[in-house]
Amino acid sequence: MTSHHTNAALLALRRGMGRIRAFETVALAAHRAKEFAGYLHVSIGQEAVPTGICAHLGPEDRLTSTHRGHGHALAKGADAYGMMAELYGRADGACGGKGGSMHIADFSVGMLGANGIVAGGIPIACGAAQGLRLLGSPAIVACFFGDGAINRGPFMEGLNWAALYRLPILFVCEANTFAAFTKADDTTAGPGALARAESCGIPGVAVDGSDVEAVDAAAGDLVRAIRAGSGPRLLLASTYRWEGHTSTDLAAYRSASEVEAGRGRDPLARLDATLAARGVPADALRRMDEEDLAEMTDARDRSREAEPPPLRSAFSDVQDAGAPEVPSWA
Repeated sequence: MTSHHTNAALLALRRGMGRIRAFETVALAAHRAKEFAGYLHVSIGQEAVPTGICAHLGPEDRLTSTHRGHGHALAKGADAYGMMAELYGRADGACGGKGGSMHIADFSVGMLGANGIVAGGIPIACGAAQGLRLLGSPAIVACFFGDGAINRGPFMEGLNWAALYRLPILFVCEANTFAAFTKADDTTAGPGALARAESCGIPGVAVDGSDVEAVDAAAGDLVRAIRAGSGPRLLLASTYRWEGHTSTDLAAYRSASEVEAGRGRDPLARLDATLAARGVPADALRRMDEEDLAEMTDARDRSREAEPPPLRSAFSDVQDAGAPEVPSWA
């Protein structure tokens, strides 16, 4: 594909993907070192999808994510230290240490939250888009989910609602070929996400999710159409997660040849080849990687030493049940 991006634009995309890769590499090492508890789902190998899409979103636009949502949050502008501290359950965390990896949210940049429920972000996205419509806002919603989510009820319910009310939503299916530990194709009847979207009258586009330029170009066209009032659109991005379903999953259900082929689709290496052909020195890209790794390592170090939330905070940010008494031990 002939690139129509400037070097500056490509380097901006490279920076976005590099920061996601560095954050998750550092977080994965920290979790495996037992520095924080809970589950950790990383999206290493999928960095091109959130980077290419969020390049077309502003702070006023909304985003709903999945249980594998670090990349979405970073691409949308969430603070890296706040995210890392959240993984560690610290008071400085994006959600005060209460959400952890699967429930990171940052409303200040329109990131409405990761979600531990498969397809759980889809109805939230529809509600957010309906609210934006009622408020007369020009903002849109990007709704991320995996190919395993298309077999859950909220997928078709959400598509139907969005199409019926012509809601400003970009549905993004990150098709990494797996629904947890099972091949998505083995549990999906028919041609899949695009066909189901089109059955509701929602146009869609398929793109190579390891090619950030292709994702960026496709997302740009779809976002412009949505902002012009055309209603929802769907982007199907084929990608591959390098690691297992969780940080402790050895992924023995995948063959070595499959993993090798998946890693061969490295979106960063692909863009690096394009940049090299354009005369960008390899040293410049290495410096970017070193800077990204230093940023995320610093976030890890600070999070390790940060304070946990006070016990009293357990009684904040919850449903008001009539001003219950705070126990003396808190």
